[in-house]
Amino acid sequence: MGNLDVASYRDDRLPAAERAAGDRRGVPFSATDRDVVLVDDVLFTGRTARAAMEALMASGRPRSIQLAVLVDRGHRELPIRADFVGKNVPTSRSERIAVRLPEFDGERGVVLMDAGTVSTEGEVR
Repeated sequence: MGNLDVASYRDDRLPAAERAAGDRRGVPFSATDRDVVLVDDVLFTGRTARAAMEALMASGRPRSIQLAVLVDRGHRELPIRADFVGKNVPTSRSERIAVRLPEFDGERGVVLMDAGTVSTEGEVR
């Protein structure tokens, strides 16, 4: 198991020059010949999943990659589909979903909110 920071692999957050110069550490182990399951909280446009696959491939060539998500809210911009989905939650593009876990938030739940109630840091106002 390991954590994967995909920020420098995102194609929608940084200009191309900054992405190229960004930190590309990938995973702390070789993915070569391993079956890997990427786990994310919310699947939306598919860009985070694509960035995670790119970061993973930078650390080797996995035998297979599967995607597990807690919530699939639709609105894909890329041809990405999760292999394992906890819950499908149809949303409008103006809505946001926050997944709360006791280990991080002190509570458990999935919160659907209008974009106007979320700050830029993702905190509920």
